[in-house]
Amino acid sequence: MAGCDGIRAVVTGVGVVSPIGIGKDRFWDSLMQNRSGIDYLQSIASDDLPSPFAAEVRDFDPATMLRDRKFVKVMSRDMQLGAASANLAMKDAAIKRGDIDPYRLGVVYGAGRMTTHPAELLAGVQASTDESNHFSMTRWGEGGMGRVAPLWLLRQLPNMPACHISIDHNAAGPNNTITCRDASALLALGEAVRVIEAGRADAMIVGACSSNIHPVDIAKFHKFEGLSKRNDDPSRVCRPFDFERDGAVVGEGAATFVVESYEHARRRGADIYAEVLGIGAGCDGKGYANESAGLGLVRAIESTVRRAQIRPDELGHINAQGKSTQADDIVESRAYNRSLGDCVLKVPVTAMKSFIGHFDAGAGAVELAGTLLSLKNGEVPATLNYEIPDPRCRLNVVQEGPQKLKSRTALSVNRTAMGQSAAAVLRAV
Repeated sequence: MAGCDGIRAVVTGVGVVSPIGIGKDRFWDSLMQNRSGIDYLQSIASDDLPSPFAAEVRDFDPATMLRDRKFVKVMSRDMQLGAASANLAMKDAAIKRGDIDPYRLGVVYGAGRMTTHPAELLAGVQASTDESNHFSMTRWGEGGMGRVAPLWLLRQLPNMPACHISIDHNAAGPNNTITCRDASALLALGEAVRVIEAGRADAMIVGACSSNIHPVDIAKFHKFEGLSKRNDDPSRVCRPFDFERDGAVVGEGAATFVVESYEHARRRGADIYAEVLGIGAGCDGKGYANESAGLGLVRAIESTVRRAQIRPDELGHINAQGKSTQADDIVESRAYNRSLGDCVLKVPVTAMKSFIGHFDAGAGAVELAGTLLSLKNGEVPATLNYEIPDPRCRLNVVQEGPQKLKSRTALSVNRTAMGQSAAAVLRAV
């Protein structure tokens, strides 16, 4: 896909902070070795939670991965993961501060709702409680509010990852935040590509971050989307498209990408992962008929394949949403069959949530990193725990992997519980 002036958009940097590895090399090695990042919760107590399992980012020290350790106290876990992955991506792209005109370098970043921890407000609430143990607005105004850290709100705002990243890398160009949950990373990529095609920037920093390792988030996921109730081997819990799947597993992580015009990347001698051929989006709309058919995802896939100007049988693999819930995996499978036809039965499908869990905006970004590395290395990872094919999910799921790619063109897909969908076609250059 090229803009009105024939401008092509390519990816030249990948940074990953994930439950299966920090850095693209460790992340890719885990995918190739079928090494799951799902385990028993360690950072918080799980006794009263609906599931004892999660995919946590271990061995992450923000003080060593951020530009200035003093920023740690004003950044939530989500922001720390995102800023760290952006540093890795810029290093991977071999771009230093000052290499690009600041006004020609922008940021589009995806983020979810950043849940506050009750302890952050505890002192203010205690100071506002009267002798009857009731909350007093008078006491709140007189002294309770002053007990809350002045910069507390900065840890909760979803636009702050983009702000921190733009400051870190002196990116004074177009800047935006996308808050469409799982679809955020692909939608951010789409906006960045349009900015480059329009000639408004030479390079864009793109990605998404999120951490759902929080009691409120875990309870919310279980209530509205459904977590797995299995309590055996944690590495076998998440089972996308498998007949015995029974729910998702929460996680955390971030991935960031450097997207440039092809000419800009070529002039500076950059290594290129892939070209973005097309991006599409859609939403199911209201009503059971739309939701059960996944029409938003159908429209997103049809749109991106049309923009990419490829045939469905040219796809080398599909990186699926694969949430591992009964209903969502069926809807997704139907959408592939409807939009791509019978040839989808021959296209290898991988679902990386079986490795990294489900964590809102950040999961889509980490999965996109997997797509790019698959194109770069010519292999597609397996879907863990896919043992009993579900006849209602008519897909060619990669059961034993990794598997060699026959074509280095990929479709990466994400779909939210509310039906917001996004799809991207990328091709190795």
